[in-house]
Amino acid sequence: MLSAKRLTQTMVLALTSFLLWSQPGWAQEQAKEPFSEARFQALQAEDALILVDVYADWCPTCAAQQEVLASFRKEHPDVPLHVLRVDFDKQKEWVRHFGAPRQSTFILFRGEERVWFAVAETRQEEVFKHILAAAGQE
Repeated sequence: MLSAKRLTQTMVLALTSFLLWSQPGWAQEQAKEPFSEARFQALQAEDALILVDVYADWCPTCAAQQEVLASFRKEHPDVPLHVLRVDFDKQKEWVRHFGAPRQSTFILFRGEERVWFAVAETRQEEVFKHILAAAGQE
């Protein structure tokens, strides 16, 4: 028989696991990857749809953009969008490489072609429009 303390620990662990796995944003977070040059080049070679997201944890605009991306994934689960997150504070080389003037910058690629560049864009209709156009689903 489980002790009261052990039972409580087990219940807390089960509840925490349930909450983490059942959150609507959980799958979207898993769909985002930290940026690496190797992964970016591999996706480009596959002619993949890639959104480079220049992001900072402390940025409220970035947080708003994440909500827009979560909505996009929910409404368009069939669009194979790869989100590669460049850490604005720790990956300055890539921030400069992509010409991002600040955090909250989106750079959309279809393979090697850059098809959209936006700074601080949080309007859902704009973000959706550009991603869908690049995916050929206008």
